[in-house]
Parts: sequence; C-alpha cells; structure tokens
Amino acid sequence: MAQRQEASGRAEGRPIPSPQETLVGKYGEEAKLIYELQDQGGELLALRYDLTVPFARYLAMNKITNMKRYHIAKVYRRDNPATTRGRYREFYQCDFDIAGQFDPMIPDAECLKIVHEILSDLQLGDFLIKVNDRRILNGVFAVCGIPESKFISTCSTIDKLDKMPWEEVRSEMVGEKGLSPEAADRIGEYVQLHGGLDLIERLLQDPKLSQNKLAKEGLGDMKLLFEYLTLFGITGKISFDLSLARGLDYYTGVIFEAVLLQQENDHVEEPVSVGSVAGGGRYDGLVGMFDPKGRKVPCVGVSIGIERIFSILEQRVKASGEKIRTTETQVLVATPHKHLLAARLKLISELWDAGIKAEMLYKKDPKLLKQLQYCEDTGIPLAAIVGEQELTDGVVKLRDVATREEVDIPREKLVDEIRRRLEP
Repeated sequence: MAQRQEASGRAEGRPIPSPQETLVGKYGEEAKLIYELQDQGGELLALRYDLTVPFARYLAMNKITNMKRYHIAKVYRRDNPATTRGRYREFYQCDFDIAGQFDPMIPDAECLKIVHEILSDLQLGDFLIKVNDRRILNGVFAVCGIPESKFISTCSTIDKLDKMPWEEVRSEMVGEKGLSPEAADRIGEYVQLHGGLDLIERLLQDPKLSQNKLAKEGLGDMKLLFEYLTLFGITGKISFDLSLARGLDYYTGVIFEAVLLQQENDHVEEPVSVGSVAGGGRYDGLVGMFDPKGRKVPCVGVSIGIERIFSILEQRVKASGEKIRTTETQVLVATPHKHLLAARLKLISELWDAGIKAEMLYKKDPKLLKQLQYCEDTGIPLAAIVGEQELTDGVVKLRDVATREEVDIPREKLVDEIRRRLEP
C-alpha cells in the first residue's frame, strides 16, 4: 500500500512527506514546541503536536471525504511546564471534527454548540466562547497595508492580545515584525473590537472592509453563523472578537476559543489563570496537503484541553474547601457483624439488578466503623446495613451518611426508598 502510494505521489510530482514533515510546517511559530526525536539522537521523527493533523492525514490516506468523529488521546509539546496553569509536555486532548462538503456554517455552528454543551454540563462556572474568521483578519491586514508575506507572523502577534495589553502587542508588531507604526495603529482600530450581530453588520458597511473580497466573505459567513447560534440559543456566551487569531497555520476560516471567567470582588470578569480550555476552527486545506493529487476535504473541529479543565477544578476545589467525590457510588452495602458476607453479596446483587450504583468493601468481615468511614471519605451518601436482626425482621437499616440518621426499611421497599432519596 505504502509503495503504491509513493509511486502515485511521484507520478503526480508530489513527493510523499516523511513522518516528521507530516507535522512540520503546519503550526506557524508554535512549531518550536514540537518534540523532534532527532534532537535526542533518534530518527527523523516527531511526537504529534495535536490530533487535527493526524486526522487530516488519515482522511487523505484512506480517501475519506465525509466523516464525523470524536477522539481522546495524548499529544506532546516541548514547552515549559506550568502545572498550576494546566500546561504540560504530555497531556490529553478531546477532539470533535466534522469533515465533508456541506452548506456554510451548519457544521461550524454544531461545533460551537458542542463546546457550549460541554462547558455547561461540566459546571465549571461562567465562560465565554470567542469567535473570529481568518478571512476577516486577512482582510483587515490587507486594508491596513500589511504585505501578505507578513499575515501569518502578524496573526501570531495579534493572538497575544488576551495575555498582553495593546501597547505591548503594537510594540512587538513594529519592533519585531517590521510593521510601520501607522499600519499597526490601523490594525489596532479593528482588533480591539468585539460584539455580536450588531458589530458584524457594522463591519459589513465599513467602507474599507466591504471592498475586500476575503473580509466580505468572512463577515457574510459570520453573520450566518450567528443566526444559527441564535437558533441554538447560545449567543449569550458567544463573542465575535477580532483579536482572536489562533496561531496555527492550517486554519482557513472560522476560528474559536473558549475561556473560563471568574467573578472578582469588583464584579469584573477576567479569564482565569489557566487560559483557554477549548479551541478550534475550520481547516479546509489541510487534508489536501497529504493527498498525492491535492484533493481537498473541508473540515471543522474543536479541541478540549482535558488537563486544563482538571487544573481549573483543582484550583476551585482548593479555594472552596469542598471535597470532590471520587466515585459515583450511591450506596455502600455494609454489615455490622462477622460471617455475613453472603448477606452483603445477595443485597448488593439486588441493588445492581435494580440499576442502583452500589459497592461494598472487598473483605469478608470488615468492621462497621471502617465501612462507614469509607462512605465519608469517598462521599457515598447512603449506607445499606444488614445485620442478623435485620435479616430476621426482613428489613435493611438505611443510613444517611451526612446526618448519621438511620431508619429501618422493609427489604421489598428498599430500592424505591433509595431512589426517592437520591432524586435531585
């Protein structure tokens, strides 16, 4: 298979990239964070930087033109670790992607709906999803007099606006990227704007941007996207933000990034210290880079940073003094006397069959105090205690672990009582 593909690639005049080249040249300035094994005296290989490029390569190699998938796996960054901010050299990402030729903005809106759903269901607090479009940015650069050769490097600098004030970003654009102060100031008039449909409408009437084909296309799609997001009922958490650039080279259209917000004492919301927790966008040209004939497959996707989310949860738990439950167990089946393992096994089997999440200690004769302490340590809310007297009376002693109140429940009514108590 590999030989046939290589021969086909040569025939078309497009050499098949080496394993390392699969990654290199796709990430812009962030490419310095790729782990290249040659640096360690190894082969000309590199550890994967994200799950997007391998996905695009998979589509091209298997000639797949239509696919919807999610993927959870490890990626690697040659970065300076900062565990308190959720930055690691080896970490998990969860990606969701839609590949295929579809009508504009419908898959893109679904990706944003998924980000909104995930961050809402995880109950991480308030959040904001910033949205922009690479075509709009490139249009802004063009009307501000930036040469096309400097679009990508300018993008990388603009992307720092969430971490640095405009004055520092402007200084980098002029001092390091070689832009004129006048061009930087013109860019500043646009990239500090954020809003919703009203801002999109305003920019569509902008005398300069409306004359730029790329910007006009991007703004037209952005308007359509916000109309779909309005139907999804999630625009309250979405901001059209012209400062969002996302430094990766492979984005071709809509880009987005989710940040968590924290409520300060002065009621001003600022992103929490770990930075963004999700990001993504449209990458219509990436699959074609791996296809011997350059066949393109439009794609859009989003990546969720799993360790980032864990870091946020850890910070908030420490700050609140709460205890996080490490198990979903609803009931611990316990016994107060020796030689009652059979009674525990029979009762736990009844609870499992009824769909109750139950467990017991894996000891023949555990002490009751140790069993109850286990409930408190792990946050299990109920204990179903069955001793010799309970067996004789046909009841189970149901204990509320938090209040330590106990009540005898007829065995045949136990499941209903547990469900009643666990109702939200």
